Amino acid sequence: MKYNPDIHQRRSIRLRGYDYTQAGAYFVTICTQNRECLFGKIVDGEMVLTDAGRVVQEYWDDIPAHFPRIELDEFVAMPNHIHGIVVITDGRGTACRRGTACRVPTVERFGQPVSGSIPTIIRSFKSAVTKRVNELRRTPGAGLWQRNYYEHIVRNDDSLNRIRKYIINNPAQWELDRENPARTKNIFPLPKNDS
Repeated sequence: MKYNPDIHQRRSIRLRGYDYTQAGAYFVTICTQNRECLFGKIVDGEMVLTDAGRVVQEYWDDIPAHFPRIELDEFVAMPNHIHGIVVITDGRGTACRRGTACRVPTVERFGQPVSGSIPTIIRSFKSAVTKRVNELRRTPGAGLWQRNYYEHIVRNDDSLNRIRKYIINNPAQWELDRENPARTKNIFPLPKNDS
């Protein structure tokens, strides 16, 4: 069915009017469908990847080969989600400062992808990983990811460093992670508030 704006009212969680091709750093989180733990498990605070997890890592690392203005920063595949920092450069290998126009703004709309934008990059990544993981699992056409993803525009170096630390420490914090299905089943008791 062709996209019809009068019928299809899919709400975007992207920042309205923001140019997602703009140079800068973007913190991205993508969860698996139904939070299914497909990419590995945490052993002694370290992520041990499954074959599907290795596909995720390989395809993430390959993003700059398909999008020339992209550089990658910290990344981690968790059992049922990934965290990564995608950096869009100004074409000279450096990210522009927030508020500095590096190119003509382009705003992506549903059904109209914009080359080199964060939504297009993530859509391409999710699609390629899904196809390959489904080949491995012999589950053609099965969904792998949740419908959307979360992104945060990194606004300064302090924020970037906090996010890097969060990504690096994520496997060691798995027992407390809200994406951990065992936590939601209260297998890991949460600390009591003594106040």
